[in-house]
Amino acid sequence: MLPTLAITPGEAAGIGPELCVKLVQQSWPARLLFIADPNLLQQIARQLNLPLKITIWEAGSEIPQHQAGNLNCLAIDLVESAVPGILNQSNSKYVLETLQKASDLCLDNTVQGIVTGPVHKAVINDAGYAFSGHTEYFAKAAAVKRVVMLLATEGMRVALVTTHLPLSKVSASITSEYFEKTIRIIHQDLISKFQIKNPDILVLGLNPHAGEGGHMGDEEINILSPVIKQLQEYGMNIRGPVSADTAFGSELNPTKTDVIVAMYHDQGLPVLKYRGFGSAINITLGLPYIRTSVDHGTALDIAGKNTANVSSFEYALNQAIEMATL
Repeated sequence: MLPTLAITPGEAAGIGPELCVKLVQQSWPARLLFIADPNLLQQIARQLNLPLKITIWEAGSEIPQHQAGNLNCLAIDLVESAVPGILNQSNSKYVLETLQKASDLCLDNTVQGIVTGPVHKAVINDAGYAFSGHTEYFAKAAAVKRVVMLLATEGMRVALVTTHLPLSKVSASITSEYFEKTIRIIHQDLISKFQIKNPDILVLGLNPHAGEGGHMGDEEINILSPVIKQLQEYGMNIRGPVSADTAFGSELNPTKTDVIVAMYHDQGLPVLKYRGFGSAINITLGLPYIRTSVDHGTALDIAGKNTANVSSFEYALNQAIEMATL
């Protein structure tokens, strides 16, 4: 059975629609359903001088295997015409509707997962919608209390205990219960979605030098270490907490570790993105379906100029197909 996946282009004025048109120029071993405004995608294809045959999909009908140059589309109309590179608050409603439709299709088992293009959080919030990111949006849509953001590139995965929080709020957010739940989600999804039988998990400390024995902070002593010890007793293959500069050095060989768990967004992601520039992706753990995404922004400055690199989107789609067929 071929996997069936929904794809959302993201911000209409960004590079997402262009990447979708480029993505469909090759064949894929999957049934793909793009949730977007078909007129926008056709307009982009003409601008890029790329062939594109769009078939409008109706609910309940079969989603065929993707063929190069063809695009199956669940049509969602833009609120107003989109101009590449120019944000329009009115189209925030359209962006959120594509995400909601994609989640609904996963929850009713029409598709197995979602691959998402980049959204622009600020313009969505400016339009009056509380939106902190795809990760939190899909968690709410699926009625899941806790999900985990995992970033991946070739040879490295980094999962985050906290995501889009001001640094001043990170420490108070990492309670023993919250940290343990995060690790359990990571452990379970590495087994169920990645087919890793005994995941090797390496945990970073929150403070410099992992707290230096309590001299630079006590979160490692009071929260992280006790939970790690407890999970080790349960049989998990988990280590830490260790200093971030040690973890990403050669001593612990991070490429041999199944996942590195960072305490906050900018602790682990700069290293991963440097390692996999242009080919890193975002994966949401803890959802009842697969969700992968490009790990770059809307790139408004190059939207409509036919210079956007599709490699991250290809990697995200390949990863979703692989996870759906394991």
